[in-house]
Amino acid sequence: MQFAHRSSTPTWEIFCQVVDNFGDIGVCWRLARDLAAQTGSDVRLWVDDWTVLTRICPAAGGLDPVRGGKVAGVELRLWADPFPRVAAADVVIEAFACEIPEIHLQAMAARCPAPVWINLEYLSAEDWVAGCHAMASPHPRLPLVKHFFFPGFDEGTGGLLREPDLLARRDAFRADASGRRDFLARRGVVLGEGETCVSLFAYEQARLPELMRVWARGPQRLRVLVPEGRVLGDVARALGRTGLVAGDCIQDGNLTVDVLPFTDQDGYDELLWACDLNFVRGEDSFVRAQWAGVPCVWQIYPQDDDAHFDKLEAFMARYLAGVAVREPEAFSAFWRAWNGRGDPAAAWPAFAAALPELHRHAVRWCDDLARQSDLVSRLTKFSSHIRAAAG
Repeated sequence: MQFAHRSSTPTWEIFCQVVDNFGDIGVCWRLARDLAAQTGSDVRLWVDDWTVLTRICPAAGGLDPVRGGKVAGVELRLWADPFPRVAAADVVIEAFACEIPEIHLQAMAARCPAPVWINLEYLSAEDWVAGCHAMASPHPRLPLVKHFFFPGFDEGTGGLLREPDLLARRDAFRADASGRRDFLARRGVVLGEGETCVSLFAYEQARLPELMRVWARGPQRLRVLVPEGRVLGDVARALGRTGLVAGDCIQDGNLTVDVLPFTDQDGYDELLWACDLNFVRGEDSFVRAQWAGVPCVWQIYPQDDDAHFDKLEAFMARYLAGVAVREPEAFSAFWRAWNGRGDPAAAWPAFAAALPELHRHAVRWCDDLARQSDLVSRLTKFSSHIRAAAG
């Protein structure tokens, strides 16, 4: 598809390299869908791993990746070498510092006016983010200017992805007395009376067996729902199994574990809404867990020299501001332990005791975030400003 450039309705394209399984493409696919829905613009998404894309967007499996096709108003294309000669969009987003192919940079430079070029950065709650948000960086060889766009948790940043109807859909799901029951039943799960429902989506977790033994022997009945993924091997090891597959259900004391099939993004949102506590990882599921309005535990993507702990501590400090004295200590201790600094099994009892207050805080936090404008609204406003300034 060649974009029809219309000054009143800018065209968009997003470049995504799959680095962290589903994290990068998860953000980019949500962003592309939301851009198309909110703006009515032509949106094109380039992704370098079609197989991963089809896991979260099954409809893409029916497309020829080379020729591409539309799903949910978004043109999907395989980013491969050699890169095709195509006209650049009015707004070009490179996600998470991936490098746009040289042939496309030349296509961007040939346009007059030049496209708005945005580097969508990783999410962080660190204080320096607001100072770097929207900074410009001229290209050293070409008449192009890149702008850095940082998602974040306050008005001085790029905000968070949130579709206009997201919270209304969540509330409707929960308002239906049979909503959670039917959702779980379709996955072969019948929640027992008094069971706390927990989702577990994580990277590999070496300390998981000790924690699961505490869950099994603890006073609270836990129903842990594990979507197929990287943590499944550790879950199997904790349960003394050689392997687990979707549909398996294992009980050990007060712990029941159900293995769920991998789902698309809309199904994962509903899983978060159906649970009382969500273990999440990376960026995409972390943000969606906050919109669920229930407590979560974040496993941050590890970086060299433990640089990711700065991000973890910055978010905890921001998130826990104003929470009662005991709960922040229990919350922080368990989050640090889950990320490798401490013993999750030892930190669990205090965290579990704090969950009622943490649930109330999760609702308040979600409501406060929802009063801010979302990432797509800020992106469109920012790009319009840049285009207007360029004449």
